[in-house]
Amino acid sequence: MKSIFKRLSLSVAVLALALQSCGDFGDINKNPLAANEINPDFQFSFVQLRASGERYENWRAVMIYSSTMIQHLAALPTYWSGDKYLYNAQYSGALMERAYGQQVREVVDLIRGLEGKPELANKLAAARIWRVAIFHRLTDLYGDIPYSEAGLGFLEGIGQPKYDTQSDVYFDMLKELEEACAQFDPAGVTYGSADFIYGGDVSQWKKYGYSLMLRLGMRLTKVDAASAEAWVRKAIAGGVMTGLNDTAKVPHADGPEGINRNGIGEVWEADNNQKMSKTFIDWMATRNDPRLDILSFVPNGTEQKGLPNGYTATTIKEFLGLDPTDDVDMGQFSNVNLKIVRTNSPMIFQNYSEVELLLAEAAVRGWHSGSAADHYNAGVRAAMEQWTLFDASLDIPDAEIDAYLAANPFDGSLRMIGEQYWAATFMNEYEAYANWRRTDFPVLTPVNFPGNVTSGQIPRRFAYFEGERASNPDELDKALSRQGMPNDFGQMMKVPMWWDKQ
Repeated sequence: MKSIFKRLSLSVAVLALALQSCGDFGDINKNPLAANEINPDFQFSFVQLRASGERYENWRAVMIYSSTMIQHLAALPTYWSGDKYLYNAQYSGALMERAYGQQVREVVDLIRGLEGKPELANKLAAARIWRVAIFHRLTDLYGDIPYSEAGLGFLEGIGQPKYDTQSDVYFDMLKELEEACAQFDPAGVTYGSADFIYGGDVSQWKKYGYSLMLRLGMRLTKVDAASAEAWVRKAIAGGVMTGLNDTAKVPHADGPEGINRNGIGEVWEADNNQKMSKTFIDWMATRNDPRLDILSFVPNGTEQKGLPNGYTATTIKEFLGLDPTDDVDMGQFSNVNLKIVRTNSPMIFQNYSEVELLLAEAAVRGWHSGSAADHYNAGVRAAMEQWTLFDASLDIPDAEIDAYLAANPFDGSLRMIGEQYWAATFMNEYEAYANWRRTDFPVLTPVNFPGNVTSGQIPRRFAYFEGERASNPDELDKALSRQGMPNDFGQMMKVPMWWDKQ
């Protein structure tokens, strides 16, 4: 992990020097990075950490909104807005605000610098896949987004990029993955140790590219089953992840506040109001799931008990049968195991377990000749083993996994696959929220907190960053009109997006 600090410090220093060269506002539409020929290795390291994110967007978009809406976590304070379907402009727009100013700009500049250099084909291919990883999170939260013209302010002077339709974004991302995977050359130059995810391993980047293609292809099941099948088949034929070590994750290290630290881990240093949701705890407990005591613990030492979603410090007393003047012992509710929310924990972008469960779904749908049961069992096993990526002590013995699978045999249903995918994506909350909207599994009971903006239904999307109303109003209005969305930002959260066809 010390090498991360060294490479990050160097890349930040180089980028800072480059930016200092742009002191004249007359040059604002020129690229301040290109003139200094930033080493693409430094840029790739930097943009990987940028995409993992800081406390700011992880606190708001990942934890406060996604994790509670999907009922992995719950919290009593009303500022945990996702728990109660309340609109908070800063929280809802957090990823959009940060991603375009940091992640998108950096990865677009990196790609432009690599294009036209066949000797750097592997670096370009990995950067293209990483660009898809960044954009697919954005479109899955917001719908139509700036895409084809995004990040081109310095490069082409486009200060108000158009919003591309989500369908156009999706099909271009799939095209990008296909082309990038075909571009890899095992004998070519790589990023080497500057690649924090795979250390420059071309075969693993190729597996990740096809695994992302599998995920994005499956995202089309509601809206375009024919295209979904075609892309799923193409991904499987290309070669997806085959083991736990293929998991796409950004490593982190302890140190000063910033992108070298895990943003979710930083949330836990700043906020201790979040608890495991009753929905998630009950789901594991009723199945004797060995993950229960791996993922959570009860501070006061009693039996595992999740906090129900949609309550406050006042209304939880009624739920517990207490008098209004009684104190609530919050130590009775299950906490997240602190070993998976440290500042040096890895940030997961795609788990191997997800891939196996998607393969099980493909087999159930008749899009894959493999055994649905075998893939399902492999996915559940990997989902139980994956916590050792966070800490070796979180190992679940094979015998316990075998017993769980024997006691909870796969019945061939999409419901069981969807529920296990939900469990497997704990702490990968963007993906948990997206896949739930695609599959509607698990079946969650919404809350109906007073003043919620969705008429008591789980939000179907995030509302756009409100700063777009001032900085890019015409393009925003076109996107809202095209998607049948209201101008009221809170009410936007009720509107399903293109692939979430109801």
